[in-house]
Amino acid sequence: MKNICYLNSNDGTGILAFGVQTEIKASGINCIEKLQSFLDQNKDAYLFGYLSYDLKNDIENLNSSNFDGLDFPDLHFWKPKYVIRLQKENYIFLQGEKNPEIFDFLNYFLEEETDANFHKFDIHFQPRTPKEKYIQNVNKLKESIQRGDIYEVNYCQEYYAENVEIKYPLDTYFKLNNISKAPFSVYLEMEDHFVFCGSPERYIQKKNNKLISQPIKGTAARSEDIKIDENNKLALENSPKERSENVMIVDLVRNDFSKIAKKGTVAVEELCKIYSFSTVHQMISTIACEPKETSNFTDIIRATFPMGSMTGAPKVSAMELIEKQEDFKRGLYSGSIGYIAPNGDFDFNVVIRSLIYNRKTNYLSCAVGGAITIKSDPEAEFEECQIKVKKIMDGLQNE
Repeated sequence: MKNICYLNSNDGTGILAFGVQTEIKASGINCIEKLQSFLDQNKDAYLFGYLSYDLKNDIENLNSSNFDGLDFPDLHFWKPKYVIRLQKENYIFLQGEKNPEIFDFLNYFLEEETDANFHKFDIHFQPRTPKEKYIQNVNKLKESIQRGDIYEVNYCQEYYAENVEIKYPLDTYFKLNNISKAPFSVYLEMEDHFVFCGSPERYIQKKNNKLISQPIKGTAARSEDIKIDENNKLALENSPKERSENVMIVDLVRNDFSKIAKKGTVAVEELCKIYSFSTVHQMISTIACEPKETSNFTDIIRATFPMGSMTGAPKVSAMELIEKQEDFKRGLYSGSIGYIAPNGDFDFNVVIRSLIYNRKTNYLSCAVGGAITIKSDPEAEFEECQIKVKKIMDGLQNE
C-alpha cells in the first residue's frame, strides 16, 4: 500500500490514512507557495503530510549545507484514498469507499498493532558529534548568549547507523511505540522514506476558529521507584532554569501568533504545567489565539514555523547559529507531521523522539536536542540528551 500515515494518540484513538490519489513533493525555493496551490486544488478532502525543518530557508533568508544522510524532500503532502478514524473498537470512514482492499489492509494493520512478538535488531548507533565537540559547541553557544546575539537556542546532535535493513517497518514502529506511548506518535511510510515517531509534543492545532500551540521545554527522567519519580517531577516543576527556558519560548510563540491573530486574542492558557509520559516528565505550556479570517494554512506556517521550541529566540538568529554549530541537516527531525481536514481544521506534531529511515540508502537516524541558555551546564545538557534518546535506541535492541 503506497503512503501510510498513522497518527496515534495512544489513548485508544487515532487516524489512519493510506493510498494516494494525488500528491506533492517539493524542495528548495517556493515550496510553501507550491503547497498552498496544492491545498487549494484539494480543499474538500483530508490531506496528510509533513513539513521539514529546512523549510526555514523558504520562510527566511537562511540555508542548510550540513551533511544529510536521509535525503527526504522538504515537504510531502498527499490526498489519501482512504482515511479512517479509530475510536476504541469503532472505525469511522472519513474518506474513500468501503471495499475489500480497505478491509484487507485494515485487518493487516490491526494485526501488526496487537502482535507483541516484536523482532529484535542488532543496530549500532554512533554519534556524529563526539562528546568533547558537543561540549565545545555548547560553550560557543553560551558565548553567543553572553554577547546578546540570542537568549536561548535548541542545539541538536545526530546518532546514526549505516547499512541498516528494516524488513518489518510496522513492527518496528509498534515496538518503539510500546515503549514511549506518546500522544503525538506517528508511523509514516512514503516509498523508501519511513518515520517511527514517539513525540510528546504538539506543534499547532486549529479547531473551529481557535489555534493552539503546546511547546515543550524542560525534561526529567521517569523512575520505577515511586518516591524518586515524584522527586524528579517536583524538581522539574520547581526548576528556575527549566521554567525560564519554557517562558522564553512561550513569549516567542505569542509573538509568532500575533502576526496572524485577531487583535487581543493571543493568550497563555497553561504555563509550565508538568505532564508525565512513559519515559520522561515534561514541562509544557499552551498558547492560543483566534486567527484572522484572511489567514490561510501557509500564512500560519510562515508565521510560526519552525516551532520555537526547536529553534530558540530570537528565532532567525538562533537558526543561523544552529546551522553553524550542528553537524547534520535536520530535515524532518524537528519538523512536523499531521493532517488537514476538509473544513480547514488541522493538527501537527513536532518530530522529536524519532527514528527516521531511508530504505534506499539503508541509513537510520535518531537525533536529539535541548535548550541552551546562559545557565546551561554542558555536561548536564549532554546527559539530558542521553535520557531522551537512550530508550529509543535501546528499545530496538531489546527482546
